Amino acid sequence: MAADWLGSVVSINCGATLGVYQGEVSSVDRTGQTISLKQPYHNGVRCPVPEVTFSAMDIKELKFLDIHNRAPSKAGSGEGNPAEPSSVSGGQQVQSNRTTQTHAANSRFPSSSAPISIPHRGASNSRGMAERRNGVRTRGPVRSKDDECFGDGTNENLDTDFDFEGNLALFDKAAVFSQIDGISDHRDQHHSTQVEQKAQSYRHDENILQAKPVIYRQITVPQSGGKEYCTDSGLVVPSIPYRLHKRLLEAAERWGLSPERRLETIGVCSSQMALSLLGGPNRLTPKNAHQRPSVVLLCGPHIQGAQGISCGRHLANHEVEVILLLPSFARMEEVLTREVCLYGRTSGLQVADVRDLPESPVDLVINCLDSHENPQLRDQNWYQSAADWANGNRAPVLSIDPPVRERPQTVEAKWTLSLGLPLAAAEDESRLYLCDIGIPRLVYSELGINYHSPFGCKFVIPLHPA
Repeated sequence: MAADWLGSVVSINCGATLGVYQGEVSSVDRTGQTISLKQPYHNGVRCPVPEVTFSAMDIKELKFLDIHNRAPSKAGSGEGNPAEPSSVSGGQQVQSNRTTQTHAANSRFPSSSAPISIPHRGASNSRGMAERRNGVRTRGPVRSKDDECFGDGTNENLDTDFDFEGNLALFDKAAVFSQIDGISDHRDQHHSTQVEQKAQSYRHDENILQAKPVIYRQITVPQSGGKEYCTDSGLVVPSIPYRLHKRLLEAAERWGLSPERRLETIGVCSSQMALSLLGGPNRLTPKNAHQRPSVVLLCGPHIQGAQGISCGRHLANHEVEVILLLPSFARMEEVLTREVCLYGRTSGLQVADVRDLPESPVDLVINCLDSHENPQLRDQNWYQSAADWANGNRAPVLSIDPPVRERPQTVEAKWTLSLGLPLAAAEDESRLYLCDIGIPRLVYSELGINYHSPFGCKFVIPLHPA
């Protein structure tokens, strides 16, 4: 009789102290009143031992979860395989003084086996009591473990897809967005009202009074040179013809701006521009004294040549290696002679022949060969030799106050420096710069020029085609 229950799955309730055990019945000892379970689970957790033995006196309640190897009874005997788990009270078992014995094994069962499901205690007891009270037990297949554990009706709505479109149609987006916009407008109006009521504070560099509209055309001339330029800040600077430029220099000389003073101003401004082209503070430092920049001056026997010599003198005073090319002339202007004598007191060199110039490229070539008054100098041999050397040295060229020519300049210049107001430069790739030579504003007014200084805080500014 005891062997009929082997292989059945039972649940044993040992009270609050020992807990609930589930497992498969491996042996039943009627003499010792013990029952052993293999692959046991203790309170839903897999036990570390392969088999557990219980005494009848420790068992409070025993439930059959799955019955195997039970021989079928004859019809009318009133016995059969129960459709529901049966329950046996621990008080109906034969009591014994033996305690629960636990047998440990060396091997462990694989963890892939699923835990044994436990039926609801109240439902099982009530169902068993009702069956015993009626004296009839229902027959039928044993319910699945999932149904016993989770109950019926858990998967009824899983096959029904959620209707996203229908649910979205219930959302009135237009009404909600209009409400949000209304709240946002109200907050914006409230915020703007607070800003208007709050006193505005100004930085130390802001003006309380509103600024007037900027006028970019602040210089007007009676005679235009045909081109207009603009500064980095957008101010328009018109060009003037050479005749008006010459009259402007003569008017300034009458008021005390002599050629010597003008030469000194041009020399300072052009030397500052040349120093910046040579590298400025990155090149001219005490730590870089062994690599001083080299500059070659190409000057002719005229006032433009004297401007170049003045620039070379200031460069030599700033520890720049300067070489002056000035051919020997029987007759030169007095202002040029004084500049040559003053240049001779510097560390710069002076040569009269192109063959004495360095063959290796230098850092900068300053061109002052051309004259506004004597364009025939371009046909002389010394001029052609100097121009050929400058074009073949592969050094960048800075031209100071070059004359206006319809054809390109003989020496290709990378930078061009104009004085006071620019002349109409030829269409080439030279970058135009403007130099402030110190002519007062009323001197411009005498010639009908409405002048406002475009230089700002500088004495040399770049000009761009308008």
